[in-house]
Amino acid sequence: MTRLSVNINKIATLRNSRGGNNPDVIKAAIDAQLFGADGVTVHPRPDERHIRYNDVREIKKIITTEFNIEGNCREQKFVDLVLETKPHQVTLVPDAEVQLTSDHGWDTERHKDYLIEMIGVFKKAGIRVSIFVDPDIAMVEGAAATGTDRIELYTEAYARQFAMGNPQEAIENYIDAAYRAKELGLGINAGHDLDLHNLKFFKQNIPGLVEVSIGHALICDAIYLGFENTIQLYKRQLL
Repeated sequence: MTRLSVNINKIATLRNSRGGNNPDVIKAAIDAQLFGADGVTVHPRPDERHIRYNDVREIKKIITTEFNIEGNCREQKFVDLVLETKPHQVTLVPDAEVQLTSDHGWDTERHKDYLIEMIGVFKKAGIRVSIFVDPDIAMVEGAAATGTDRIELYTEAYARQFAMGNPQEAIENYIDAAYRAKELGLGINAGHDLDLHNLKFFKQNIPGLVEVSIGHALICDAIYLGFENTIQLYKRQLL
């Protein structure tokens, strides 16, 4: 079964908007696990506008499922944090410093040497590495050459086309990319704009999908449906 990792960044955004500690991000991580999530994902950014670096340290202390830290490895502070906390997985995302949200994968051909170097740093510390890629066979092949353990397919384009009523067109490039990744021995993760409407179709069509990381849509749904119920609804889409 495909694993669900719940990204709790948006809970931290809400907390930060008023100061204090409500909602409690650490309790949210604990509850996500109690409610059935297979993992917890965080994406600290330099301005700490949502997850703070110290949140990551505190979550590490209570994690009982898989811990996935996303971020830009060009930020030395991020690299140091990952090496300090040693999550189960680090997902490398090519974000700009002031970027609102992730919007593209790595150019694995152009940045091959850099990725080889950074992936080696994390793997030497015993941390599994996944890198964000677009559904492009050349980028998947380039990813395999970097030594990464997994790729995370960036699914915003899929979600957009699916919402326009074109599910088959939306999924085609992802299927091709996934088959090539499997041939090359890469694990396949996915994330960005996956939700209760498009997740099942994606899961049903992507061979070897190991894990999805979902935050924004899941937290939005939880406002109306409840956190525990929402996690279970998402898990049912992955059966």
